[in-house]
Amino acid sequence: MTRFAATTRTAQDAALQIGCSVAEIVKSLVFLVDGAPVVVLCSGAARVDEAKLKSVLAATGVRRATADEAKAATGYAIGGVPPFAHATEVRVMVDRGLLHFAAVWAAAGLPDAVFPIAPLDLVRLSGAIEADVT
Repeated sequence: MTRFAATTRTAQDAALQIGCSVAEIVKSLVFLVDGAPVVVLCSGAARVDEAKLKSVLAATGVRRATADEAKAATGYAIGGVPPFAHATEVRVMVDRGLLHFAAVWAAAGLPDAVFPIAPLDLVRLSGAIEADVT
């Protein structure tokens, strides 16, 4: 884990501090899918397509979690949500766009801390389902 004097809360902030591209930053976004929390891991340069997420999960409803809902599900505040080690059992999905990098940087539970990880290790450690959701 690497901590910085400045924030790494957003993908842009993290990329600036690390010295990498925004695309190499892992965004850990929390959604409510039919009322259950799901963490979606995607490139900092991508946007999750809620319709694709809904289709992949055969859900009837998908929306971004509020800050309070995200913290209740993961144990972490938005901007520091790691890809694994959540407070509750949460389904995790990874967008296949992250798999094209040799290494990516993910939040480490704090708004100023990140860690590098190989995408395949990210999938393995998070137990993520791979899908095209951006």
